[in-house]
Parts: sequence; C-alpha cells; structure tokens
Amino acid sequence: MGRAHEVRAASMAKTAAFKTKLYSRFGKEIYIAAKNGEPDPEMNPALKRKVQEAKSNQVPADVINRAIQKAKGGEIENYTEVRYEGFGPGNCTLIIECLTDNTNRSMSFVKTAFNKAKNSKLANSGSVSYNYESVSLFIFDYDNEEKMLENLLEADVDVLDIGVEDGKLLVKAAFSDFGKAQDAIEAIVPDVEFDQCETAMVPNEYVDLTDPEDIESFNKLIDTLNDIDDVNKIYHNAHIVE
Repeated sequence: MGRAHEVRAASMAKTAAFKTKLYSRFGKEIYIAAKNGEPDPEMNPALKRKVQEAKSNQVPADVINRAIQKAKGGEIENYTEVRYEGFGPGNCTLIIECLTDNTNRSMSFVKTAFNKAKNSKLANSGSVSYNYESVSLFIFDYDNEEKMLENLLEADVDVLDIGVEDGKLLVKAAFSDFGKAQDAIEAIVPDVEFDQCETAMVPNEYVDLTDPEDIESFNKLIDTLNDIDDVNKIYHNAHIVE
C-alpha cells in the first residue's frame, strides 16, 4: 500500500518541545474557531471538530477550556492564517501553514529557513498545493479493515482510502466528515489511541529521498521550520529511504 512512511511519520516521539508546540497550535486553532462563531462546541461545528481533534491528540482539557474561555471573555488576539509553498531537497515539496499576528515576521522566518537549506526554495502560491488534497486522516491500532469500512459507510462517511499495514489501520475520509469518521471509529474501538487524528493535506504522490546529503538537508529544513513559533503545520511529500 505504500503507507509505511505515513505511519512512521505519525509515530514521532512526543517530546516536551513537541507537546508544547502541539498545545500552542491547538490553543490558537480553538480560539479562532470559537471567536469566529458561537464559543460552544455544540453550536459551532468548526469548534466541535477542533475540540475533538485536540482531545484525540491528548491535548489537556485545561488547554482547550482556556482557549474557549479566552474567546468568551472578549480577549482579542488577531491571528492570520497564511500558507507558504516550497521545494525541498531531491525535488520534494512542502506546504507550511502559519497562524500569526505578524505576517511579515512569518514570511521572513520561513524564507530564511528555505534559504539556509541546500537545494530548497520558496515557490509561488499554487505551485505545490495543486498536488495535495485536504482530508480527514486517522491512523490507529486495528486490523479488521472490512468491519471498519462497513461501519464508516453506515455512518455516511465518504471514505477516500482505507488499509492495514503492520497492524495499523489508516483511514482517509473527506475533510468535512472528520467528526462523523471519528465517531464511527470510536463506536467500534471505544478506547482507541490514535497515532494520527487530524485534518491534513496529503500529497497525491511521494518522492523518495535516498541521497544522504538530501536527507540531511531536508531534516535540517524541517527542524528549522518547526522551531518557528508561527509555524502551525508542515506537510510534505518526502519519503526518506533508510
């Protein structure tokens, strides 16, 4: 199925720095969703989806509640969502999504990261994203593909892809069906622990990185981008061949 690299990417170590970044990201996203509608998940589908996504990524309840209370309290934080696209080593592609209160700062930091990485450069909007699709993505321990597919279809989930590899079930569903898909999965596996549970941009094809220099440069680029506070999510089509 060619999914092993997706599973490995989803199984990255949850270091303290990673958790801090994750909590900050969801705090901003939940605040924005609550601010743009009713600050009540039951009355705001976008907020409900974000809260579900946060809980599945083990984001503490106090982080979620603080973000909602901040929106309820009228505290103003003006975040802008911006997306940058670029090419990395070995002709791989990257999409960087930022949540920022200063777009000039974000642009400067992201541009510098690409300039410092070998064989990497920022690209015009649309140069990369046309080859990605927005989906709901779930990866978790489960091996009965048939049963899960049947349950998802009964829940009226638009399933784009499903398959098992190394005991991990990968489900790709329509972006708008995130909540329905998660509910259907949890109905069969009540105590499921997701390796990945989010809306994401998934590439239609991957590029194998085999050259050690390309791999080193790519890893440095990813690390540099992750160190930028404004960077919210990074998507790429690089498959590192060990």
